[in-house]
Amino acid sequence: MNGPDRTAFTTGLRALADFLDANPAVPAPPYLTAHHFPARADDTTMRAAIDQIAARLGTPAEIEDADCGHYSTSIHFGPVEYKALAIFADARARHAAETSYSGCVRPDHTTSERR
Repeated sequence: MNGPDRTAFTTGLRALADFLDANPAVPAPPYLTAHHFPARADDTTMRAAIDQIAARLGTPAEIEDADCGHYSTSIHFGPVEYKALAIFADARARHAAETSYSGCVRPDHTTSERR
């Protein structure tokens, strides 16, 4: 993300920090992760995109969990994390298959009807 969207994002982050500092009664989350996903492409291209970001960050890129098919790199600023993450084709296909019936199966009655 570059240009106006990037500027809007970083401006929003600063505004959030200023707001939380100015309003101590408002709870702040214990951590925050800002995710960047490379453009969907073949696995090799997405791996290269993550490797380029890792080189810029000076951090390693790694397979998070071989079963999940996630390849990532990240850097922490205290409890705030910037994470670049590629989700490989097999993992996306597995997720699509697992959720293919989402919304199609409905219970006979709702919780409120059982009371």
